[in-house]
Amino acid sequence: MSKVVAIMSMSLDGFVADPDDGVGEVFDWYSGSGDVVIETGGSDSMTFSMSAPSAQHFRDLTSRLGAVLTGRRTFEVAQGWGGNHAWGPAFVVTHEVPAGWPRPGSTVHFVTDGIANAVEQAKAAAGGKDVGVHGADTIQQLLNAGLLDELSIDVAAVLLGSGVRLFDHLVGTPAVLGDPTVTQGVGVTHLRYPVRKK
Repeated sequence: MSKVVAIMSMSLDGFVADPDDGVGEVFDWYSGSGDVVIETGGSDSMTFSMSAPSAQHFRDLTSRLGAVLTGRRTFEVAQGWGGNHAWGPAFVVTHEVPAGWPRPGSTVHFVTDGIANAVEQAKAAAGGKDVGVHGADTIQQLLNAGLLDELSIDVAAVLLGSGVRLFDHLVGTPAVLGDPTVTQGVGVTHLRYPVRKK
């Protein structure tokens, strides 16, 4: 059964980006933390160099993905992933479709009628595989709506002090999570929590 999985790197003090949307420090573990090379694929293919435990975690997680769900801010910061996200079709929750999109040959889709419909479309496109979720606001919306099944959080060994918080606008807290799976990498700790439904 397809799960909706939040996938984010975060500083130890809870930030996913600095005040200027910079993400370098929370993603440093992707490159230079080891000698296992990973090619992402997609239009904006990237090469990562991770420690063996991080590479295993990354491969296990991404091999289960069939689609991506994100918000407009992440789409803009990522420059639309060159039109094709490495993890499958991308569904962007937005109030309006940006100028110049959709593009021919692109697998980026825009959903203007709410988060629940975006989840339905992404699950259908995933073909039974999981849906990976990017973006703090999108993850918060999914948690608040009871539509998130798992949190996969990569806690980077850095304190940012300010910026974009991952868990800023939650309702219905405290939210008790299931027991974590923990993987220790180099400069990062990978945590996977099942989300208990209310």
